[in-house]
Amino acid sequence: MSAADAYQLVYNFMSLAIAAMGASFFFFVSVRGSLKEGNRMAVTLSAVVVLIAFYHYVRIFDSWVAFGAATAAGLPAKFNEAYRYVDWLLTVPLLVAELVLVLKLDKKLESTLIKRNVVYAFLMIATGYVGEMTNITSVDLASPRTIWGAISSVFFVLILRDLFGGIDASIKKQSKDIQGIFKILRVVLIATWGVYPIAYLLPAVAGNLGLTAGDGLVLKQVGYTIADILAKPGYGLLIWKIATLKNGSSK
Repeated sequence: MSAADAYQLVYNFMSLAIAAMGASFFFFVSVRGSLKEGNRMAVTLSAVVVLIAFYHYVRIFDSWVAFGAATAAGLPAKFNEAYRYVDWLLTVPLLVAELVLVLKLDKKLESTLIKRNVVYAFLMIATGYVGEMTNITSVDLASPRTIWGAISSVFFVLILRDLFGGIDASIKKQSKDIQGIFKILRVVLIATWGVYPIAYLLPAVAGNLGLTAGDGLVLKQVGYTIADILAKPGYGLLIWKIATLKNGSSK
């Protein structure tokens, strides 16, 4: 793939993300009014998540365009990865909170899970950012990128433990339809969040895979963008579906 084609590929995926975030914001805002008051908060948080992501993707897109222009002109160029991490610092804790809220668990358990996992989510993103900024071009077990990535992954595992193991008993009390949607949501969450550490390592391991550093950067940006689309609008649609099912039940 030529440099121009690689640039255009990332450009197109970022454009898709902007459209997906913007359209899903209007969808979540329009449907929340049809829900009972007790079922609205999770969908409201979904709207907030995609609105934050829409703003940051506009900034990410602008940074990519500037990066491409500078590269084409032979000037020093650097893509600003910080926009993504600022977005995740805000949106990932909200994603965790909306799942707990939509299930309407015991209030004490709900409060404990939200508080604890918001902290886990913040630490997961913050430690991942430290590793991202090391700019290591190769990975070994002692490299800062590997160490910080491993620390970040610990918080990821703690979140999964709470969101799935910690509420397993409560899920079994939900209707069969909600249990079915939750199983899909579980797969979406693990699959999409699992993309992030893989994309995180791609630029550093590109040489070992027969790829250039530029290929690694392109694959990372495409991977992050696809995961964001699935983990925000896609995840939000599943949250809305659960809220809709809850709307028609007494639980």
